[in-house]
Amino acid sequence: MQSITVNGQRIAYRHRTGGGAACVVFANSLGSDQSLWDGVIDALPRGFDTLTFDLRGHGLSAVSEGYLVPDMADDLIALMEALGLRDVILCGVSVGGMVAQSVAARRPDLLSGVVLTCTGAKIGTPEKWNTRIADVQADGLAAIADAVLQSWFDPSYADRNFDAFDMHRAMLCRTPAAGYIATCAALRDTDLRAETAGISVPTLCIAGTSDGSTPPALVQALADAIPGARLEVLEGVGHLPPLEVPDRIAALIETMLPAPAPRDAAGMRVRRSVLGDAHVDRAEAAKTAFDEPFQTLITEGAWGTVWASPGLARRERSLVTLALLAAMGNFEEIPMHVRATRRTGATPRDIQEAFQHVAIYAGVPRANHALKLARQTLAEMEETADV
Repeated sequence: MQSITVNGQRIAYRHRTGGGAACVVFANSLGSDQSLWDGVIDALPRGFDTLTFDLRGHGLSAVSEGYLVPDMADDLIALMEALGLRDVILCGVSVGGMVAQSVAARRPDLLSGVVLTCTGAKIGTPEKWNTRIADVQADGLAAIADAVLQSWFDPSYADRNFDAFDMHRAMLCRTPAAGYIATCAALRDTDLRAETAGISVPTLCIAGTSDGSTPPALVQALADAIPGARLEVLEGVGHLPPLEVPDRIAALIETMLPAPAPRDAAGMRVRRSVLGDAHVDRAEAAKTAFDEPFQTLITEGAWGTVWASPGLARRERSLVTLALLAAMGNFEEIPMHVRATRRTGATPRDIQEAFQHVAIYAGVPRANHALKLARQTLAEMEETADV
């Protein structure tokens, strides 16, 4: 877990890098923490980068008071800017969906798309939130937990997932009461209807037919208000689809990926990302009319198709490539791909393990020679930053 102070608030977050095929940012709901999205992240292809964080007053983030949903959106904007994130798919559920709306309306330059799950531009009434606040102030979150969980899930969920249901109840009850109350007040006092109508990025709205907090009609109204938004309604699913049907949410997120760039352009981008500008510039300068068709084949096939796929993280692709080169005796490319590990995230220990497999399954002499080349290259990398 990592943390950062933005807008005077300590925000807990986790930034996972998988390979840069796309970056997906997740915003959690009232009464949950960023673990809400773990199942969705597990269901996404390994090559995706992801960012999760705890909203103010939730999980490990600091508790404050006197804020509105746009202030929570400012926290996320500052976090994304601190991490240098652009062109992300932003996914939010419930109040996290309102946070996502506010970010999309004010900072479309940060996003390639937005997924708004079980949310609305205005959720609930002042009376509802005042009652909720009074109940928590009087008796704590445990007193309202059963009623909240009934709205979170389809009635059959608890019977089918008893242990998980019990853990979700614990997640709700361990939310700081002061943070829960402050966020209820933010929901009470925030109306994003004017702001949301100006969202211009591709938008997917998701509703659950068993949602007791933001029923499908509310999500339908949200989709109708956003130009070009599409609506998906999940049958027999409650207020928190990331917990009930994470695989379906992951599949819907994948539909939000931008159209792929031409393979030559995508391949050159990935090639530079993995091998570095200096290496690629040298190779391009040495290219001749005779070998240009071959170079195009490699750029489109190896880099624009295989390495550009999100199915594996770049660390994994790096190790597979090194193992195959060693196993097939293609030693001349091993130093280049060892140098590339500085960008793919594979470590010297990872390289050792890969060549151990080569020794067992493809032969000790080849693994021994590959290990020698890797050792020499790693030593050179320690001496200079120019790879």
